[in-house]
Amino acid sequence: MVKCCGKPETNDKGMAEEKKNKNKIKGALVLMKKNVLDVSDLKSSLLDRFHELLGKGVSLQLISAVHTDPAHSGRNFGTPEHAHTLQLPCVGTPRWSYSVSSLGLSPDSILDLLRVRPSTTNGLRGKLGKPVYLEKWVATKTPLTAGETKLDVEFEWDESMGVPGAFMIKNNHHSQFYLGTLTLEDVPGHGRLQFVCNSWVYPAHRYNHHRVFFSNKTYLPCQTPEPLRKYREEELVNLRGNGKGKGKLNEWDRVYDYDYYNDLGMPERGGNFARPVLGGSPVLPYPRRGKTGRKPHKKDPSTESRLSLLNLNIYVPRDERFNMVKFSDFLAYAFKSLFQVLVPEIAALGDKTINEFDSFQDILDLYEGGIKLPNNDTLKKIKDCLPWEMIKELVRNDGERLMKFPMPAVINDNRSAWRTDEEFARETLAGVNPVVISRLEEFPPASKLDPSVYGNQNSTITKEHIEMNMNGLTVEEALKGNKLFILDYHDALMPYIRRINSTSTKTYATRTLFLLQDDGTLKPLAIELSLPHPQGDSHGAVSKVFTPAVDGIEGSIWQLAKAYAAVNDSGYHQLISHW
Repeated sequence: MVKCCGKPETNDKGMAEEKKNKNKIKGALVLMKKNVLDVSDLKSSLLDRFHELLGKGVSLQLISAVHTDPAHSGRNFGTPEHAHTLQLPCVGTPRWSYSVSSLGLSPDSILDLLRVRPSTTNGLRGKLGKPVYLEKWVATKTPLTAGETKLDVEFEWDESMGVPGAFMIKNNHHSQFYLGTLTLEDVPGHGRLQFVCNSWVYPAHRYNHHRVFFSNKTYLPCQTPEPLRKYREEELVNLRGNGKGKGKLNEWDRVYDYDYYNDLGMPERGGNFARPVLGGSPVLPYPRRGKTGRKPHKKDPSTESRLSLLNLNIYVPRDERFNMVKFSDFLAYAFKSLFQVLVPEIAALGDKTINEFDSFQDILDLYEGGIKLPNNDTLKKIKDCLPWEMIKELVRNDGERLMKFPMPAVINDNRSAWRTDEEFARETLAGVNPVVISRLEEFPPASKLDPSVYGNQNSTITKEHIEMNMNGLTVEEALKGNKLFILDYHDALMPYIRRINSTSTKTYATRTLFLLQDDGTLKPLAIELSLPHPQGDSHGAVSKVFTPAVDGIEGSIWQLAKAYAAVNDSGYHQLISHW
């Protein structure tokens, strides 16, 4: 039946229903405006306000985690042809959802596709909400010192779009700002929703992509909501880079890419200072380092140029750099350290043994003496009122002495605490390279070096050396009870000891045995120091075993043995483990 008069009811109902489904979601965005050290950049703040008055504000759009929008579909970014037919299994999936043979591809080709990036999306993106702008940017006072600013925002959200799972932000200002969090209140069907961002957002024209942040909820790739998956994939591409980038990387780039070690040489100083590129070869693809974007060296294009000593202008993704307050604190420490180093260096000019400590007291003098800054409640209150972190650090009054290094905690109460076996074992376990400590499986420890080249390199540690300090256990009982552990650098260093000792630096290849005690601590049992045989490597090692001692010459030699073991531990960490 058709009515010939009156207003169409369907339109009224539709408009009413649409209005009913739309909600206002209030949000609060916490950010920090651009700053210099820990002082706000007032010039940038003024330019940002000018852009705001011209209508170039900061816009935000919510993205649905429930419904996709066909209007925003597109081809899969970076996905090779046919890759969209691959359906990768999720964790726990019992079988692949396709037959490799049915694709007409070899296993190697399948692996190549998987490396490029298989996609399980259909290219659809989550529905976008209506763009809204931050409120009261102009009216909000910019503090002198860098700090957080809280701004309100109100979104218009249709219940039919479901719960938002991400948001897109566009900075139309002159300057960047640090985006901390966005918190949404009373989200329909969810309640409170928080987005933890912790990222610098630069002006939109600096990017060739949108800045998208996701809610504080983690997913496995196969469990990521379909409307968010495309955004997740594109975010990963933006962070990875293409691995082929050359030239300068800018501060607003967000590339976490790797490069080979091609900056070890100094071609400008001649052939003796040339160094090979480490990494990138089929045999030795590693090590890798972070890409810096520095220019190739003028004399050797395969070598990356270096920066001057005091130049800190090296590319690091902006979100990974020190925040400005921390950097200000760092500069204050550097400024103090300059004087802490200069004073003993000037004093050493009249010393016959420059760059050497003549006694342990020379070491303690780095921390002791000097002027102790006053420490009372009044001065503390004055210090707390200072706005700048750098000044606070320079005038700290927590007992640290002026022009002196802070006293290490290990010797703060007892100047000889570092000499104990307990502290040696603790520092080994809690130090730079604890994962090298391994359970001893055979006694005496055997070498894996080729005996035809290096002769007999097996350990000379005997039961008589260690059983006297094993708390009543025998070697067999300790092995069976998993009580014996070893810090073994013998095989790693022995092939290089002769070359190292041909310089002014001297060292040994070390093996250190520990006993795991009932209280969970380690107890050093013996340290073996080894040198190459003077008649040639094929004659084996010349080794000597040292055991714990406290007094006399034996005690001093035991301290030296622990020092050589610690040197091996530190050097191995820097040259091998750290890479």
